[in-house]
Amino acid sequence: MYERYAGLIFDMDGTILDTEPTHRKAWDDVLGRYGLRYDLQAMIALNGSPTWRIAQSIIELNQADFDPHLLANEKTALVKSMLLDTVRPLPLLEVVKEWHGRRPMSVGTGSESVLAESLLNHLGVRHYFDAVVAADHVKHHKPAPDTFLLCAERMGVEPSRCVVFEDADFGIQAAKSAGMDAVDVRLL
Repeated sequence: MYERYAGLIFDMDGTILDTEPTHRKAWDDVLGRYGLRYDLQAMIALNGSPTWRIAQSIIELNQADFDPHLLANEKTALVKSMLLDTVRPLPLLEVVKEWHGRRPMSVGTGSESVLAESLLNHLGVRHYFDAVVAADHVKHHKPAPDTFLLCAERMGVEPSRCVVFEDADFGIQAAKSAGMDAVDVRLL
């Protein structure tokens, strides 16, 4: 099915790893400390964005005076401590295993690299990927194409010969902007 592609790129959160419930719990805990609220639908619309961008949206919604990077760091620290015990692979990881060694593969995620590397190593799946490109590796995040373009570069594959597996609208848009085909895993 994916034979025509020279490189496969996978989003991480919600695509190959079931991290979303833990991310939500961490946001609930951190925001609860400050009496802040968030709009779940608005947060879902930001899936694939770096944590600081989500924090900025929450701060704006609450008309609060917080540093989005500090709030994001607090949430990331909490989620990291929680995820290693709660995260599970999603069924799409079987596609990764099936294509391992047959095509270069990478992860392009909106999570920070320390979190992505920790999770992938903890689950014993990091070795499947030639590269992991995270939020702190690029200046322009999804929906900009930079994450996926850097994945292609690190795999040594032309962007037009890559397919991206994504679960978020921002990620689908980023793949298309990069000149790549995209598989919306929500439709699988």
